Amino acid sequence: MDLFLFSVDPGWGSDVVAAGAAGIVVDWERRGKERRQLGEGTQISTDTPEDLTRMRAATDGRLICRLNGYGPWTADEVEDAIARGAEELLLPMVRTAESVDRTLDLVAGRCGLGVLIETQDAVDASAAIASRPLSRVYVGLNDLRIDRRSDQLFRPLVDGTVDAVRAEVSQPFGVGGLTLPGGGFPVPGEVLAAELVRLRTDFTFLRRSFIADMHGRDPWVEVPKLLDSLDELRRADPADAAADRQRLLAVTRPSLPARHESVTVGPAA
Repeated sequence: MDLFLFSVDPGWGSDVVAAGAAGIVVDWERRGKERRQLGEGTQISTDTPEDLTRMRAATDGRLICRLNGYGPWTADEVEDAIARGAEELLLPMVRTAESVDRTLDLVAGRCGLGVLIETQDAVDASAAIASRPLSRVYVGLNDLRIDRRSDQLFRPLVDGTVDAVRAEVSQPFGVGGLTLPGGGFPVPGEVLAAELVRLRTDFTFLRRSFIADMHGRDPWVEVPKLLDSLDELRRADPADAAADRQRLLAVTRPSLPARHESVTVGPAA
């Protein structure tokens, strides 16, 4: 599973990549985000175009730039990100396949384009969106929760939503985020990691929890440890995988009707 770190710290970011992460995400998304996430306690990025240039110079890892959601500004953002060395762009808050098509036209094959499925409209259109020539597809749990007016962050993992999107995606697929083994709340990190393995997740993100849990720790020790823990989960027998699934359900069960607890657990792949 590829790990992508959100960071604009050239020294630390390059160390995390050198220790085993696949690359860096520089986050330009902020248009409308403060209004959308008002009162949610979420992180709103202040990353700049200059940060993208610095991170390109700092690492040979894959460099991804998350743009703002599609709008009149997208053409300029695409041009600027490509000029500064982004190998891939992420388009957030997708609602239609048409906005994906317009962005692909702007990219014109010069770099990869991934999309974030984080609205109910995008979930409903996931088959059409995934039919486009995308570099990756990621399900964003937090914005999806807000879009659904839900108070349950992990509900899409247990109500069949993520499984349904995953079934449509042939490109590299991602969901959620990871931190160090032993971390994570309210879902323990190892339980969420097991769910990502069950879903055959190809990549995920390292964000606030990982950065906080890494304080005072050595990335050359902790990143390989995290990757080794994912390898162990892939080798888990079906009984262990089923037990991890039940632990995930136990965290979310109080708010879920019984009909949402029917996802079949198979061997980790």
